[in-house]
Amino acid sequence: MTVFRNILIRLLTTAVTLFGVAVIVFVVIRVVPGNPIAMMLPPGATEADIARLQAQYGFDKSIFQQFVIWLSGVMQGDFGTSISTRQPVAGLVLSRLPATLELSVVALTIAVVIGGTMALLGTRFRDTKGEGVVDITAGMALSIPDFLWGLVLILLFGVLWPVFHISGRISPALNIDFSTNFYLFEAIARLRFDVIADLVGHMFMPALALAIPLAAIIAQLLKQSLKETMHLDYVTLARTKGYAENHVITREALPNAILPTLTLVGVQFTFLIGGTVIIERLFSYEGLGNMAIDAVINRDLPLIQGIVILFALLFTIVNLVVDMLYVLLNPKLRHA
Repeated sequence: MTVFRNILIRLLTTAVTLFGVAVIVFVVIRVVPGNPIAMMLPPGATEADIARLQAQYGFDKSIFQQFVIWLSGVMQGDFGTSISTRQPVAGLVLSRLPATLELSVVALTIAVVIGGTMALLGTRFRDTKGEGVVDITAGMALSIPDFLWGLVLILLFGVLWPVFHISGRISPALNIDFSTNFYLFEAIARLRFDVIADLVGHMFMPALALAIPLAAIIAQLLKQSLKETMHLDYVTLARTKGYAENHVITREALPNAILPTLTLVGVQFTFLIGGTVIIERLFSYEGLGNMAIDAVINRDLPLIQGIVILFALLFTIVNLVVDMLYVLLNPKLRHA
């Protein structure tokens, strides 16, 4: 019952958070100077033309009325119509979401593998020069933001040694008829290795650019947690039983030491999704982040609102899943 109550509280908190985000975003966007309707009309448009479009998009009503109308539509799955493309916002957002999710999941996987390996190596070679090398490498990785890593990767693997694609998501020449917009996952399911290779070739650099700073954070936290766990009695007992040091680290210390890192990974994953906005633009990757920048440039208010709400929904869902996993993996918290 305690777990059920915690889940219910988290769901209510999530609903309140989303409503708060919706209010803030709607008000902030509406008070920003500029008239998006004017950008839709050609030079020489009359006042009647402007009034007609304002009425069509509801901009002739008060902010409160606009918010009520918009929120009522959102509750029914209608996020409005994009000003720049004249298409439903929900369809546009959902068409780009899979690309961003695939990029984020691949980046997170790379970060966990690199960061986890660095933490284990730093723990295995603790109090030696090997630990110093791990610390220096993690510090350098963390001190450089992801978009600068993106530029470095473009220079290395796109210009000096051009083995990966600099821009785009997939080569147009492939001409694949996908059933979903999850190109990579679908290509893996269909065992289309040529398509997988092409998609990875496009995704590698943006995913690695996102993953490097996160890998450094994971390495630092997990290594510190492992070092503290290595001094606990049950770990010492494992040593006295004659287990090898690698076994002690990975089988005895790691299961408990990984819990704080799990929470960190969940929180950082939300920032990772947010970081795709710049990285997708840098690599011309056809994801939600790239669409967000275009929406801001075009002052496409309905599209901006839809993207922000979706990002907020992703953040809250990820945090909720992490909280539940944390409780499930730590028996002490199930009855707290």
